[in-house]
Amino acid sequence: MQTRLATATVLLATLTTTLAPLPAQAAAAPVHPPSAEHGWVTSTLRHMSLEQKVGQLFATYVYGGDATEPTAADRAANRAAFGVETPAEVIDRYHLGGVCYFSWSHNLDDPRQIATLSNGLQRAALGDGAKGRAPLLISTDQEQGVVLRMPAPAAQFPGAMALGAARSPGAARTAAEVTGRELRAVGIHQPYAPIADVNIDPGNPVIGVRSFGADPTLVADLTAAQVTGFQDGAGASAVAKHFPGHGDTATDSHTGLPVIDHSRAEWDRIDAPPFRRAINAGVESIMTAHIVVPALDPSGDPATLSPTILTGVLRGELGFRGVIVTDALNMAGVRAKYGDDRVPVLALKAGADQLLMPPDLALARDAVLRAVATGELTERRIDESVRRILGLKYRQGLARSPLVDVEEAVRTVGAPEHLAAVTRVTDPTLTAVRNDAGLLPLPRADRSVLVTGWNSAAFAPITTVADGFSARGARATARPATLPSDAVIAATASQAAAHDLTVVLVNKAWDTVVTDPRGTQRRLVAALLATGKPVIVVAVRDPYDIAYLPGVTTYLATYSYTRAAMDALVRALHGELSPSGRLPVTIPTAEGAGSVLYPYGHGLSW
Repeated sequence: MQTRLATATVLLATLTTTLAPLPAQAAAAPVHPPSAEHGWVTSTLRHMSLEQKVGQLFATYVYGGDATEPTAADRAANRAAFGVETPAEVIDRYHLGGVCYFSWSHNLDDPRQIATLSNGLQRAALGDGAKGRAPLLISTDQEQGVVLRMPAPAAQFPGAMALGAARSPGAARTAAEVTGRELRAVGIHQPYAPIADVNIDPGNPVIGVRSFGADPTLVADLTAAQVTGFQDGAGASAVAKHFPGHGDTATDSHTGLPVIDHSRAEWDRIDAPPFRRAINAGVESIMTAHIVVPALDPSGDPATLSPTILTGVLRGELGFRGVIVTDALNMAGVRAKYGDDRVPVLALKAGADQLLMPPDLALARDAVLRAVATGELTERRIDESVRRILGLKYRQGLARSPLVDVEEAVRTVGAPEHLAAVTRVTDPTLTAVRNDAGLLPLPRADRSVLVTGWNSAAFAPITTVADGFSARGARATARPATLPSDAVIAATASQAAAHDLTVVLVNKAWDTVVTDPRGTQRRLVAALLATGKPVIVVAVRDPYDIAYLPGVTTYLATYSYTRAAMDALVRALHGELSPSGRLPVTIPTAEGAGSVLYPYGHGLSW
C-alpha cells in the first residue's frame, strides 16, 4: 500500500507540474454567492408556467447538427419523434430543461459545429428573453475509454478500468479536468461521468471496463478524484453513476431488469463507498440505475422508481442534496413493470429530478401534467426538482452567459497540452499479464509481422499497431478479422504461418452470449497458436479474456482501443515503455466458482 501511495504521489506531482494552464475562457464556471443563486432561481421559477416547470424536468436527444437547419433526414427523424422538425422547435414545444448529445443523432461532428449547435439550442431555450425561460443543461456520455462521444481532435483518455490499473488519483483527476474543459468549451455541462460502480462480476455485460475496478476503496478514491477534476478543475457538473451500484449483475439494464442480491452489509461494504466519497467531494448530480436491490427495497421496483432507495437511502442516509438524474427511461430495465406513462410519474414520486430520454416525450410530459392535475403529484413537488435543476444551471454560469466562444472552442478542443496529457495518463495504464516465454520486449528487427483480430472502424487499432511496427523497421501487415468467419480464420492462420510474429487483438472474447456468440475470437487465437509461430494476444477491452484462450503465453491488457492506448502498446512491446499497470480486478479461471487465474494487483514489467 505504501508503494502504491508513493507512486500515486509522484505521478500526481508530475501531472500537476506538467499540465499547462488552459485559456481563461475554458476555465471553471464562476462561483456565485448563494444569495444570488437563490434570487435567480426563485425569480425564474416564479415566472414559469406549470408546463414550463414540467419541461425543465426532461432531458432528451434531438436530431441534427444545427439548431435551426438540420438535414432533411434529421428533420424527418425529429418529426417522427417529437412532431416538429428542428432541434430548436423541439426545445420550444416541450420547454426542455436539457439536451443530451449523441453521434447517432448527428450532434457531434467537430468543435466548431458542436459549439455552434450549443449556442443555437441555448438561443432557442431563451427565446425572446421573457421571464420564466431558462437556459439548457447540455450533457453527453463522455466517460472516455470505450464510451466516449466527442470525436477527434478531442482528447481521448483511457477509461475507468485503465485508470484503475494505473492506481493514480492524480491521473484520474487530470483526465476528468481536461475532458471537462473541452466539453465546457463546446457548451456541454454534464459529462455523465464518473462511473462509481464496483465491477466485481467478470460477466457483467454492461459495466466491465467502464468501472475503475473491483476494489471499493480504489473505485471510491478515483471516483472522488474525477468529481474534483470535473467540477473544481473544469467547472463541469460531474454525474456519479449508477446508484445504488450496477457492478455485480449478469443482466444489462438496457435489455432487462437486473437484480442485485447483495445483503445490506455487502452493499454498505462494496457499493456504497464510491457514492459516499462522491457526495463528500461535492458531486453535483447522481444518476440512478434501473436495478432491483431487495436488501434496500424488497418491493421489486427498480431503484429509479424506488422512494426507499432515492429518498430514503440516497437523500436520507447518504445526505445527497444535488440533482438526481435517471438513467435513460427508454431502457428495458425501467419499463419492465410499468407503462411509459407511469414511469416518469413514479420516478418523480421516488425522488428523481431530471428525467432522461423517455421513449415518448409527449406521453411522458402529459403524464406528469395529468398527475399534477389529479393530485398524484403536487406542484410543490415539481418546484422542488426545478429548483435543484435551476440551481445547478446557475452554478454552471448559465444565468449570466449561456453561450460559448466558438473560436475559443476550436482552440481548446484537442489543444497540444491536452494531447500531451493523454499520453502521460495512458502510458502507466498498460498491463502486462503474461510473458511466459520471455518473448517481450521485442528487439527492433527486420521481421515480418501480422497484426490481426478485432478492429474498430472509428479508431482503427489494427492499423495503428501495424504502423507502429513498420516505423520500427518491421514489415507489418494489417489484416482486420472482427468476429471472423471460418474461411477468414483459416486464411488468417495461413497468412500468420508465413510471418515471423503475429499480434492479435481481442475484445470480450469471454462473451459468447452477446458479443461473440459463435466464439470466433477464441477459434481465431487457437488457429494462430497452431501455426507454431509466436503470438502476442492483446485484450483491448475486458482483461478477462485470457481465461478463455488456452495456450496463450504472451498477453497484455489495454482496457480500450484508443490511439494513445495502441501507441503505448507498441512502445511497450519494443521495450521503449516498461508496463506498470496492475490488474484492478481479479481474473478468474474459465470454470469460475471462486478460482483465481490472476489476482487483483498482478502485473509484469520489463
